Amino acid sequence: MSRKRELWERLIHQIAEIESELAAALQSGHGLGLSEYRALRALSMSPTSELRLQELASQLRLNQSSVSRMVERLERRQLVARDPCPDDKRGIYAVLTDTGREVFNRASADYEAALNTAFDQRDSEELLATRLFSADIREHR
Repeated sequence: MSRKRELWERLIHQIAEIESELAAALQSGHGLGLSEYRALRALSMSPTSELRLQELASQLRLNQSSVSRMVERLERRQLVARDPCPDDKRGIYAVLTDTGREVFNRASADYEAALNTAFDQRDSEELLATRLFSADIREHR
């Protein structure tokens, strides 16, 4: 196996493990999935606290159908609201509600704590693999 492939597979494995731990922390503490948390984060970072569903799907790297279902779940919990686009009646905005911002802010603290714990629990060699992989790619450009 090539060095790049080995590093790539180690990186994928580390990411999967860390994401699983983040998802568990978000689910147990806030009833949020990782994609839902990321959607709330994207909306909170938007200057208007809203994004068209198409733009949200693009940012989350999810398909339109998945984002529509996710926004529907978040809307049932009153974390987001849907708002029709005034210029294009086919377009829909997801808008972060005050409740959604509160849940996101609380979840963010747990997300950061879980992320720090996940990094601290890993062998530094595994984490260095990420840096080596990045450096290795830059050297071969």
